[in-house]
Amino acid sequence: MHRRLIVPGALASVLLLAIPASAASPVPGAPGIGDPYYPASGNGGYDVSHYDLRLTYRPETDRLEGTATILATATQSLSRFNLDLGLDVREVRVDGRPAVSVREGEQELVVTPARPLTEGRPFSVVVRYAGKPSEVSIGGWTAWHRTPDGGVAAQEPESAAWWFPSNDHPLDKATYDVSVAVPDGSQAISNGVLVSQRSRLGWTRYTWRSDRPQASYLATLAVGRFDITTDTTANGLPVLNAYSKDLGADAGAARASLERTTEVAEWLTEVFGPYPFNALGGYVPNVTSGYALETQTRPFYSPRQFANGANVSVVVHELAHQWYGDSVSVRGWKDIWINEGFARYSQWLWSEREGEGTAQELADWVYAQHPEEDPFWTVLPGDPGPERQFHLAVYDRGALALQALRNEIGDEDFFAVLKGWPTEYAYGNADVGDFVRYAERVSGRPLAGLFHTWLYEPRRPAAPAAAGTGIASSGAERAAAVRPASWERIAATNSVHDHGRPGAAGGAGHHH
Repeated sequence: MHRRLIVPGALASVLLLAIPASAASPVPGAPGIGDPYYPASGNGGYDVSHYDLRLTYRPETDRLEGTATILATATQSLSRFNLDLGLDVREVRVDGRPAVSVREGEQELVVTPARPLTEGRPFSVVVRYAGKPSEVSIGGWTAWHRTPDGGVAAQEPESAAWWFPSNDHPLDKATYDVSVAVPDGSQAISNGVLVSQRSRLGWTRYTWRSDRPQASYLATLAVGRFDITTDTTANGLPVLNAYSKDLGADAGAARASLERTTEVAEWLTEVFGPYPFNALGGYVPNVTSGYALETQTRPFYSPRQFANGANVSVVVHELAHQWYGDSVSVRGWKDIWINEGFARYSQWLWSEREGEGTAQELADWVYAQHPEEDPFWTVLPGDPGPERQFHLAVYDRGALALQALRNEIGDEDFFAVLKGWPTEYAYGNADVGDFVRYAERVSGRPLAGLFHTWLYEPRRPAAPAAAGTGIASSGAERAAAVRPASWERIAATNSVHDHGRPGAAGGAGHHH
């Protein structure tokens, strides 16, 4: 992710001698996957299909020990390749043979296998590693939350490097088996289905399986003392919610919110189509952060989301991401709108369903809150830049774009787009342009101009432009915009994007 490691000439010549002249000369995999926002993120030259993580974690010392088995395929002939990991490495093997590994920068593990990897061939990597995740700082920030009874990995755009080696970018999705041993009395929560739970000699091992492609930042681990509720949906999916035992005054509101997960997911299947994964749920650890995150199948919620009472709207937001962001993931981080605009708009649709204000009323209200000179309008949801990736405008202006689309093409086509898109790109990656073209195909209308106005112009769409899409069409109407009943709870979720990253939370303070 940071710098290329220069292989000493002698080693390079040995590697060259071992290759038949007919084969493509192996070259190092790129230290980044090519994302302009985060050039260091991910790595080139291979594609991971599965992670098998076998971990032991001691809550009292925050010590994590792990053996990761990674199944991948070389996408080029590789002399060496990089993994992303911030913890200390003890041993690396590639295809069973010891490999040379060197640490580069804060999170690059440069692996030189005993013999080069041929393009198109599957290979395995085993990494033995250990360390204290809370002591790992990458780029001046951390994705690891230390809690009074353990630790939690949940952050965006990266969190994997704090607890397992990976190709840490949404472009390389994989399936996961996560097995974690913790002292009896603690629990380990991760994504997907709890396959087994076994106790022996004072330790309990929890084994989780997430069997659909999952981006590395959506993998989560939480160790602590939890109250756990379980259920199954009408069509048999396991539901598991976990609440830290020490949530104090927030415990009731947290539970009153998350216990509606099944109900919200059933409603979302009517809007977005079949639920894409093998499990449902969420967890609320005792962390000091304010954000929530759509960790796949089991979203992470900070207790602060429930400090003023139950808030089902945040559950709607994170569950909407299971379709928009998790099943269909960004191609590059500049495409964040296809995650956040839709998750915010789903909150507006929930408000409409609950009779607390229509999406149109919420759109009019948001438009009215931001006069022309408000810097809110200078943020471009279609390409906000890494420093403003989680700015409020990506969420609210992003949702305005969807209401403009709805008014332009009508409810029938609009809801056909919302439902068809997650099927079209299920378990894959897409960008903003893909969505524009998809909406044009479904509606049979040219829409590039509309999306340009709402996603890419650094100014407030003028009243006529807004009028053409039904949003706050005149000054008088804007002045008369009525604050919908749902607004307070929706605005309370603005901190879902306050990820604690330097610069990433711009605008998180806009609570109207």
